[in-house]
Amino acid sequence: MIKLNQIAKHYPAGFGKVYVLRQIDLTIQEGEFVSIMGPSGSGKSTLLHILGLLEEPSEGEYRFLDEPVQKLSEKKRTELHRHHIGFVFQAYHLIDELTVYENIETPLLYKGVSGSERKSRVAELLDRFNMVAKKDLFPSQLSGGQQQLVGVARALVHQPKVIFADEPTGNLHSEQADEIMELFQKLNKEDKVTIVQVTHSEKNATYGTRTIRLKDGWMA
Repeated sequence: MIKLNQIAKHYPAGFGKVYVLRQIDLTIQEGEFVSIMGPSGSGKSTLLHILGLLEEPSEGEYRFLDEPVQKLSEKKRTELHRHHIGFVFQAYHLIDELTVYENIETPLLYKGVSGSERKSRVAELLDRFNMVAKKDLFPSQLSGGQQQLVGVARALVHQPKVIFADEPTGNLHSEQADEIMELFQKLNKEDKVTIVQVTHSEKNATYGTRTIRLKDGWMA
């Protein structure tokens, strides 16, 4: 499903360049739940952003669903992202001016899904996450854990093949964090959603099926 071959990422610095990632070889199969760990500055988020098509590598080849990502047009990359990838962020990234319902519905509007289909998919997730009573509230009226549930629902609503999560419990207290991680585990085991998370937490990593460790841009 995901194949990285000798992926590197660097930025210009003076007369040289600074490497954030070096010679990353990685294969992720459909249905895996992979945790990426490492100290701050090890390149975890950069790797996740490359996997999620938010950044391009400087060197190497990335194949996503057997498509050579770097050779695709911007339009084709956007389509891949829109149809197959869900993202969950540490800071939730909800739209403050939209209700819970509207935040979850947004990816379906981008995909051009019909009104009746949007309604049924959003209703199903609201019910599944016990958020029906909160559908007309705005993000500022929710707890951190509730906001992250909305973030996960929004990532799931267009039925992606893979969810990328960047420190998904970083802003939550331990009980909320456990709830989110158990939800991810359930999505992976029961719905067969492939999940790749970046985490600092050894406990969160145990919810996954495999852990990848980075140090100074190298896979340890």
